[in-house]
Amino acid sequence: MLSKRHLPSMTALQCFEAVARHLSFTRASEELNLTQSAVSKQVAQLEEMLQHLLFRRVRRRLQLTPAGDLYLVEVRKILTQVEMSTHYLLSYGGETQVLRVATPPTFGARWLIPRLNGWRHRHPNIHLDLRQELEPSDLLQSRCDIAFFFGAGTLPGAECMHLFGEEMVPVCSPAILPEKPLNDPTQLAELVLLQNATRPEAWHEWFLSLGKHSEHSYHGPRFDTFYMCIRAAQAGCGVALLPRFLVREELDEGKLVIAWEHGLASRSGYYLAYPEHAAAVPKVQAFVEWIQARLTAP
Repeated sequence: MLSKRHLPSMTALQCFEAVARHLSFTRASEELNLTQSAVSKQVAQLEEMLQHLLFRRVRRRLQLTPAGDLYLVEVRKILTQVEMSTHYLLSYGGETQVLRVATPPTFGARWLIPRLNGWRHRHPNIHLDLRQELEPSDLLQSRCDIAFFFGAGTLPGAECMHLFGEEMVPVCSPAILPEKPLNDPTQLAELVLLQNATRPEAWHEWFLSLGKHSEHSYHGPRFDTFYMCIRAAQAGCGVALLPRFLVREELDEGKLVIAWEHGLASRSGYYLAYPEHAAAVPKVQAFVEWIQARLTAP
């Protein structure tokens, strides 16, 4: 394993990538504004460090070796990340703070993002960095400042603010509903029950709340996110049990319909959480107050 002091320099990686792209030391040196001998030396030192030849000459033409081809993929990832990080920092002034927010994907897209409209004008020096996270692990590992999550409302070392609960309703495309009304909710299983990985017990509990039991409660295609369930239901793949607030748009537009008029209130709810030690941090306070003011928004 290479020690830190033996890691290749950025110059060496840039030289290698340019030579690999042009398959020419001359053109690479012109692009990088270096002498050809300097570029050759950087590549030679890189090959010595890696203990693999990266290029070979075949009939006076330069070609990547299999090791060079493999290394090029990784080097391009590194250079792209460095370039993105540099542009990211250059795009913000010295007074700008970054607030890292983790959110479940469908919740973030359907509920959170519409409520961020106007944030930039009110808080021009607080840049929001949103990322998808099904579980609030980023908060626990100090990789984010704010985390939205669905659960019982407790996280070790965090302040949790209750937002709202949810009502789960069975929805499907109107195209797959039979012309004759269903006589029993268990008949929904004949239309295929779409399963969500984050709510494995949902169908079982929904049937149970009606005093029913279906041997198909756990059967059906399984999807990681609610958004995938929504799209599968719209496509006519089956019936999905989803939070009503996440499918309000599709229900209003008639893209989805309630397959059986019965809602199941979840025992858990949606929460906003932040580390206890960050309660007095201005950017965190500003965001919490912003969300509180928009909890009653439609």
